[in-house]
Amino acid sequence: MRAIIVDDEKANIENLLFLLKKHAPVVEVVATAETIELAKENIIRYTPDLLFLDIVLGERTSFELLQSLPQQNFEIIFITAYDRYGIQAVKFAALDYILKPIDAKELAMSVNKAQRIITQKRNNEKLEFLLDILNRKDQKPNKIALPLQEETRYVEIDDIVYCESSNSYTYFYLQSGEKVLVSNPLKEYELMLAPYNFIRTHQSYLVNASFVRSLVKEDGGYLQLKNKTIIPISRARREYVKEALK
Repeated sequence: MRAIIVDDEKANIENLLFLLKKHAPVVEVVATAETIELAKENIIRYTPDLLFLDIVLGERTSFELLQSLPQQNFEIIFITAYDRYGIQAVKFAALDYILKPIDAKELAMSVNKAQRIITQKRNNEKLEFLLDILNRKDQKPNKIALPLQEETRYVEIDDIVYCESSNSYTYFYLQSGEKVLVSNPLKEYELMLAPYNFIRTHQSYLVNASFVRSLVKEDGGYLQLKNKTIIPISRARREYVKEALK
């Protein structure tokens, strides 16, 4: 679970980092913030699964942060010293909270609860994605679900430049420059992406023909992509690649 800690006191952040490492190693803290402005920036940048929020942030509150965000696709654990208004609001909303000083057992229980909710949410997203595909009937899906270690990414197929095999894993290289590792073999995606004009040029490579700039005949032949990436072509696949690019 990717998480962000928001607290206006650095010592509190360091204490929570220590407790999470020791009692809830499933949590990966990707960023911390001591102000609302930095917290908002980090949330938009890292899209966390979970927020640890101090309610009182100086003269402001974390509710102001939440109200400023365009969407909230994360779970929240409020961590705070007793604050009458804040705790009452959290209780009414049935959200989780932990009082300072933090009890390690309470922290572990809250993290486990959040993990169950996040897992269920991801399963619901997968079901919604399946139903969307089925509702298209004869139309081809325009997205593919990529199972990552901590999440399922839904990627536009047109944004995939090429795929590269790494033993039983597959790297997806996206148009944005991002490199995504998926725990499925390349041959599984060869079948799925064939109708979208993806070409298997080599045992280790599957290429979106839309991103091919040229077929170079030197050195046994290779593809040069629009982003200048060089993709090898195996001897056994040379004729197939030539025909597929016509």
